[in-house]
Amino acid sequence: MSTLQNLQQKLELIKKENKKLNIFLELRSEKELIEEAKRIDERIKKGVGGKLAGKIIGIKANINVHGMKISCASKVLEDYVAPYDAFVVSKIKKEDGLIIGMLNMDEFASGGSGETSAFGPVQNPSAIGKIPGGSSSGSAAAVAAGFVDISLGSDTGGSIRNPASHCGVVGLKPSYGSVSRYGLIDLSMSLDQIGPLASDVSDAGLMLSVIKGKDEKDSIMDNNPSVHSPTTHPNKKIKVGVLDISGLNVEPEIRKLFDEKVEDARKKYGFEIKKVKIKNIELAVETYYPLVYVEFFSGTRKFDGRRYGKKIEEAAGPEVLRRVLGGSEISKAEYKGRYYNTALKVKKIIGDEFSKAFESVDCIILPTVPRLPHKIGERISVEEMYSYDALTIPANLAGCCAVSIPSGKIKGIPVGMQIMCNKFEDEKMLKIAEMFEKI
Repeated sequence: MSTLQNLQQKLELIKKENKKLNIFLELRSEKELIEEAKRIDERIKKGVGGKLAGKIIGIKANINVHGMKISCASKVLEDYVAPYDAFVVSKIKKEDGLIIGMLNMDEFASGGSGETSAFGPVQNPSAIGKIPGGSSSGSAAAVAAGFVDISLGSDTGGSIRNPASHCGVVGLKPSYGSVSRYGLIDLSMSLDQIGPLASDVSDAGLMLSVIKGKDEKDSIMDNNPSVHSPTTHPNKKIKVGVLDISGLNVEPEIRKLFDEKVEDARKKYGFEIKKVKIKNIELAVETYYPLVYVEFFSGTRKFDGRRYGKKIEEAAGPEVLRRVLGGSEISKAEYKGRYYNTALKVKKIIGDEFSKAFESVDCIILPTVPRLPHKIGERISVEEMYSYDALTIPANLAGCCAVSIPSGKIKGIPVGMQIMCNKFEDEKMLKIAEMFEKI
């Protein structure tokens, strides 16, 4: 199929379904897209098409795409047009990926359900009426609905993997420091990472191969190119660590489905299965939120109503205000770093525990989300909402790579399993994920 044919099919589907699903916040003009698709097809014919030639791409609305609105799904920035391309976007364009529009999300990436967008919640195409997960709700839903081939999201504590699980797609959080965040409106600078969502591991890996790599504009980038080279497996048994989640509140049906998947993989591939216990993992959520609140509060001081739109305290929704005000109060009450610095210390402890665990196993696996998605609009407590990310947050605290792949369905609702590998072992993780995907 040509790029033009692919584009036309997807645009027809978007015209038919987007009003109901509320996935795209903005689309480029059809005329402009058709002209670009034709140019890409010419490059393919000449044999000079890029890695992403023929692929239709959607971008989460907190990543800059020149000339498009980077609203973060908020009234604060609803009319703000991106003045430049994010580093990852420039790399996609160089490889002939056709970016068609900006995707809905939880406002300022503050949420785990897709319901906090100022422009209305995203529907889950794989389970209508249920939340799609968040904050990269539109990014997961766009792939699940067939609107795009690949999308970009951002993951602070599970914001790619959480909706990937609920929508039945693949969601990849790269190792912290392997993908530039230049051009991302961040939620928490010490945790955020841009990553891809796709219908299969192969396409997610393809996008990662395009967007990863050194960028002088991002100070946290790892500058050792050797860590990004593919990891080869010798002919030996892969040691799979199954994370001990006995202290975490995971629904029994999800545990059962996960255990069945692990057993099937063991039989098929002869994996050596080992139980892995991470000390203090039950503190992950409590460690994560002080970091997010303080860093989000700091990062939003630029939204003062004078430079980028409206003042955030006057135009944002309840979840954003909860985090802004919470970060303000924690900062005031710091007493020589009492709260934020303590959270950083626990973050390091958890990271060290993961590094130690990866010395004895090739990967660590666990369910992606501990509970099935609730109905859109259903009232649940803040604690229940935050608990959606209890199993994904640890990878962000550790800085390691993690991917969610579909593992089956419960009551017709997709459920994901998560595979983690040590820092900068992203390619190794993808190879293992492909093995699980084939079961």
